[in-house]
Amino acid sequence: ISLMAEGRLVSCSTASGPAFEGAHIEYGMRAADGAVERVRITDNRIEYQTIGNCEAVGLCGSGILDAVAQLRLAEAINFRGAIEKKHELVSEGNNGMEVVIVPAKETKQRRAITINRKDISEIQMAKGAIRAGIELLLDSCNKTSKDIDSLIIAGAFGTFIDIESAITIGMFPDIPRNRFKQVGNAAGIGAKLSLLSIQQRALVSSMRNRFEYLELANHPNFTDEFAKAMSM
Repeated sequence: ISLMAEGRLVSCSTASGPAFEGAHIEYGMRAADGAVERVRITDNRIEYQTIGNCEAVGLCGSGILDAVAQLRLAEAINFRGAIEKKHELVSEGNNGMEVVIVPAKETKQRRAITINRKDISEIQMAKGAIRAGIELLLDSCNKTSKDIDSLIIAGAFGTFIDIESAITIGMFPDIPRNRFKQVGNAAGIGAKLSLLSIQQRALVSSMRNRFEYLELANHPNFTDEFAKAMSM
């Protein structure tokens, strides 16, 4: 994560990728045919969309993010991430309380695709790390989320996530939506520009030397910010 503020360039790194790439999620998978990429809940009815419009196989990052955000809006999970046992969408599974996102009869393997408390905890930790990183970068420059003019989201995952879902679970600050920009593979584009243009290469080199790195592991406020960011 990087912040540009009043001529300063400050960056930090957060351990958040595995959960949003499907790792440590019971039915998580990479973004491939059959992955649930969109989830919506209307009147306690779950609707989903898969990549390639195939039979569902699992949940990719954007689908996991949507599912958790929609369950929070439907009040099937509370602000701590705990599953509400009495909610209409909640049932008892092999690993405790769970929510069926795709019924068994609609999946390729004829086994229901579910979200359980452990899955939600993995998302909480991942999004908590991202949000804590954002807040500590802002604080290092004496800024708050209200000062953000542009929030640029890069990468394949960043291209396909639903901004509203990310804001709902607290991963991104709640700022005007027109300030968000999803730019795709920025690293790849930047590498091409550096190879093709001497001017762009010089610009990258000058920026590299100006970056300040914020080490979160040793930051005195990281634990507090991370704990705050775990709420949904």
